Amino acid sequence: MIAPRAHTTIEIPTFEEGRLLYRAPQLSDFEAYAAFRGSDRSKGVGGPYPRSSAFQSLAALIGHWHLRGFGRWMIADRDSGEPLGIVGPMQPDGWPEPEIAWSVFAGAEGRGVAFEAACFSRRYAYEVLGWTTAISCSMPDNARSIALAKRMGATYERDFVHAEFGTLQIWRHVGPEAGP
Repeated sequence: MIAPRAHTTIEIPTFEEGRLLYRAPQLSDFEAYAAFRGSDRSKGVGGPYPRSSAFQSLAALIGHWHLRGFGRWMIADRDSGEPLGIVGPMQPDGWPEPEIAWSVFAGAEGRGVAFEAACFSRRYAYEVLGWTTAISCSMPDNARSIALAKRMGATYERDFVHAEFGTLQIWRHVGPEAGP
């Protein structure tokens, strides 16, 4: 008989706040996620990418939670369950420090979803993870991402050169003492 060794897993927490649901990515999110990754909207995160890479990327969102103990959620409309984007704290290999990251799908653009979700994520990082500072990285030509960082009170700190994504701007968020 095969007896598995004890293993550790982390449960990805689920939250409902405001009009949004923050939850683990699910297979039912794949089509919306693949459409985002394959669209021009993903230029701000290095895309567009071929559909064939979307499943691996979706699985990596879940894996990040297991490797780091935190990660990005799928954000969904609280009433309909429609996936609207991904948001949360992350720290991939080679990143200068942990960051608050966001990407919204086309249907969520211009509705304040990214702002609401990014503010929740920053609060989670400060209140639950105990971070004392946070950054967000943006490609220099990603005007919407930069505008959101500024709206959240973040200030440009410096450029960072990543081996895959090239030059990224680091935006430093206000600390936890500044409140939500």
